[in-house]
Amino acid sequence: MPSLPVSLCFSCLSPSLVKTRARQVMGEFGHVYKEQYAVALFNSVRFEIEGGGGPQSQLLHRKNPLEDHSIFSGGLFQYLEGNKKWRNRFVFVADTYDVSFYENKVAHERGLHPKGTINCAGYKALTSMEEYLDLVSTSLPGVKAKVGSGPFVKGATQFPLILWHPYARHHYFCVLTEKEQTKWHAVLQDCVRHSNNGLSEECRVQTPAFTDAVRLHRQAQGHYGTWDMMCGGPPQILANLVMETLYPELRNLIGPRLKGKIKQRQRNWMLISEAVYKQVLSQTQAQYEALVQACEVETPRLDAALRTDMDQIITSKEHVSGKIRALVLPRAEQLLRRSVQPYVSSILEALMEPTSRGFSEVRDVFFRELVEVSKNTLNGGGKDKLGEHMEKISMLAFHPVKMQSCYEKVEQLSLEGLQQRFDVSSPSVFVQRAQILMREQMDNAVYTFEQLLHQSLEEKDQRGENLCKTIQCCQDRVLKKYDYDSSTVRKKFFREALLQIIIPYMLKQLAPSCHPDLPPFQELIFEDFSRFILVENMFEEVVLQSVTKDIMMAVKEAAVQKRHNLYRDSMILTNSDPDLHLLGESPSVDWAAQFGGGDEESDESPEGCGRSKWRRRQVVSMIKLDGMGPLPYESCLEVPGVDFIPEEGEMEEGPNSPDNVQEIRYLINPVVEMVVPASEEDLAVLTNGTEPGMLTLEGEEEEVTLITTVVEEVHRKSLQWKSAPQEVSKQLIERGPDQKAEGELQEKGEAAFEGKVEGIKDALQEMAIMIHEERQDQVEAAIEGEDEAIENAIQEIEMAVQEEDEDRITECAVDSDAELAPPLADSSPRHHDDSGFQSLTNEALDEGEAQPMKDVLKTEDSLTDPGEVEVIVEQGNAALHDNSETGEDSETEILYDI
Repeated sequence: MPSLPVSLCFSCLSPSLVKTRARQVMGEFGHVYKEQYAVALFNSVRFEIEGGGGPQSQLLHRKNPLEDHSIFSGGLFQYLEGNKKWRNRFVFVADTYDVSFYENKVAHERGLHPKGTINCAGYKALTSMEEYLDLVSTSLPGVKAKVGSGPFVKGATQFPLILWHPYARHHYFCVLTEKEQTKWHAVLQDCVRHSNNGLSEECRVQTPAFTDAVRLHRQAQGHYGTWDMMCGGPPQILANLVMETLYPELRNLIGPRLKGKIKQRQRNWMLISEAVYKQVLSQTQAQYEALVQACEVETPRLDAALRTDMDQIITSKEHVSGKIRALVLPRAEQLLRRSVQPYVSSILEALMEPTSRGFSEVRDVFFRELVEVSKNTLNGGGKDKLGEHMEKISMLAFHPVKMQSCYEKVEQLSLEGLQQRFDVSSPSVFVQRAQILMREQMDNAVYTFEQLLHQSLEEKDQRGENLCKTIQCCQDRVLKKYDYDSSTVRKKFFREALLQIIIPYMLKQLAPSCHPDLPPFQELIFEDFSRFILVENMFEEVVLQSVTKDIMMAVKEAAVQKRHNLYRDSMILTNSDPDLHLLGESPSVDWAAQFGGGDEESDESPEGCGRSKWRRRQVVSMIKLDGMGPLPYESCLEVPGVDFIPEEGEMEEGPNSPDNVQEIRYLINPVVEMVVPASEEDLAVLTNGTEPGMLTLEGEEEEVTLITTVVEEVHRKSLQWKSAPQEVSKQLIERGPDQKAEGELQEKGEAAFEGKVEGIKDALQEMAIMIHEERQDQVEAAIEGEDEAIENAIQEIEMAVQEEDEDRITECAVDSDAELAPPLADSSPRHHDDSGFQSLTNEALDEGEAQPMKDVLKTEDSLTDPGEVEVIVEQGNAALHDNSETGEDSETEILYDI
């Protein structure tokens, strides 16, 4: 089969296969959803009328725990797929648990749009490249990297963080230390855990209708049992439902056409999968919204019919259910005794051990935090210190690092040996559900403790030991309530988990024999009630009733065992603390504002608007590396990319980074500036006859592309800083009769200047020879060698010039009768208009640093070769001659640029 490009493969599939499959799946699901919506509405109204429910919770429940809080933020190195380069990004995790990454922290604080946002539903947070490659290899059958072969994404550090998704884009991050990796991994795992739990339990109609519709749709396709991709919100779950059917077809159709190396085929397949998933997600989003809107339009009419005929509907349902029970129950009980009952105790034990350890760890973490508060209060912290600690404890349940030890206990849950028998894909569904319940119980305990303690502190002023006793009393009350609620929640979790494992297995076994006999029962239902009573739902209810008794008995027997720390069903606490539930309507306590704990934040943003997202209090503290300060210019740190491929279009200016053309030119051709006093005549000796061409140094010819003359004027008030020996002697003659001293001074000045010129020439020749010898090496080594030699030469020349100037000044001071004033420290050169590129013919040249050098022998600008030697002599303008009349002094500087 011929090879096709990735874009061609996707363009061929996009209009036909992808849209057709998405439309087909959504059409089938929509029909089932409308049926289940009416049934869920019936159950909701019936529950509202008849009432009922389980034991009452003893702990208070906080409605919006993360209000005005964010989870975490910090810097991460992110791999950019487009140019294969790692880039430092500022990552912000909001209270929605969406991961947003910005160019830098300033961009986030200014409220700019993020460069990207990740909804972590369906992802897995990995810290090992080997584990990631194993998951990637399973996406394409027959395409597996060889043992020992390197990954196609080279990590910038040895501490990677990878977000893997079976269909969507993968995200690659890395950090500098293992401590950072541990904290970020806990944060990302919490984002995945929260995002997967995207179905709200407060929706009494939509959520049950949606979950039942998904389950029945998958059962119609022959997929029973738990489903790992029941993750995220309804549109994401529906996209996963479409991909469950489309993905194998797509893989069989395109997989054989992908050619090239293994890494390239894997990368191309990931790009195709991501593009298809995006298109499917956009379609499921739009179609689900339209479906929900259509059902909500009919809700008032259905609700009115239910409330009018509720008694008749219930009677009709019980009549039909009795008929179905007589048919199904004998077969279900036989299957239950033969294939289910022997394994119930084993399944329950596998669930209870790690779950009970996890809830016990939650209690221990909560207890340790309160003990720490008591210690600090007893040591003289007072209410101010108490407010600071309570501000941290308030968000304890949402601190992924502190809760990690609790979550790890449950992650040990294993159903090995039972998964294949009962068609359980993996225990991850139960692990994440238990972790969500643990977080809820921790937050309920913390919130209840806050309300009790705040109430006690308002009643009377307490300090020292009395305050510790109050904390201890509140702690004991909350722990007792936590033990009861923990037992109730765990027993409910065990029952639901057993049903999720056993019911699909029994339905799969009973379907072939029972389904053919079910359609006749639909005729027993009145047409007006047919939307609220479905035969398929009643069949599942009969199977559920057959196994419920055994499950309840198993959980009851387990509660007797003390090692699981479960209360017996006979122990029911009702209204044990009636005043406490009145506190549940109170808002959360702002400990920082009332007791001065923590850093108070201004309610005003830099723009003058109200508190913005970036000023929200953060649950997890920032990472501080031991022995390391903040990273310089942390928002734009760069790490070498794969095979040193440059990143286009994202050049930024920053310290210590050659990110602009001027700095790169200086790296290729280093510029050395040497300043010595000289007159115009002496400058002419150096520049006369020297033009761009070849320069012979020590028998070797080096090309000189440009000689530029630039003058800097430094005004002085004393004669001792004149720019030439002739000027110094002229002023001394006018001020004193000693002609001999003047002649000697002039001869010494001229000799000193000639000696300096000769020394400079010798230094230039030595540097040119060194540069020529280093040209055979690599560019980086040559530049380093040149920089060291140039710096040494500069230091030697400056020292020589300084010593000779000091000698000349000393002699002038001895021979002169006039008092010479010291030079002004704040004197500065006159301003000259910037005329751009400097040339030999300029009369009024600019001061300051030499401009980037270009090859004047060529018709267009180009960078010079690293081996080229550039000599730049900078000279002042005509204003130099005017200074002699005004009495101001000037200093001429000669700059040699190599």
